[in-house]
Amino acid sequence: MKIGELANNAQCTVETVRYYEKTGLLTEPARTSGNFRVYGPEHLERLRLVRNCRALDMSHEEIHVLLKLASQAGEDCGAINAVFDQHIAHVDARIGELTHLKGQLSTLRQRCTRGDGTDNAVDACGILQGLAAMDTPNQLERHTHLG
Repeated sequence: MKIGELANNAQCTVETVRYYEKTGLLTEPARTSGNFRVYGPEHLERLRLVRNCRALDMSHEEIHVLLKLASQAGEDCGAINAVFDQHIAHVDARIGELTHLKGQLSTLRQRCTRGDGTDNAVDACGILQGLAAMDTPNQLERHTHLG
């Protein structure tokens, strides 16, 4: 199949296919005498696996590791479990960060409503005052595998 057909079958764009080839997530296909890419069912299967990993917010590095492990057919799947355990830990850390962020945003939002439910004027906006007064470190430490 040609690149457009592969992309269509995998429900992605041609640019995505080319990008995954460039980064090594998708193996290079054979080429015709006219230098057109020719993909087989193995490319579609691998592309779907990569896309599903990305849908789970896995990094390219994690996907590379999984693909390497997947090529070791007779090996124990403990290493694959370890990759997923590490990814789950990243997700847990990110959930903690987002929960903290939501708390900060909610606290700021509550500053801009009077007790009677009417909003303050912009020049007296509690959100803007709170943002101006916030003490935020230069760079918050982020617990993400995506960099």
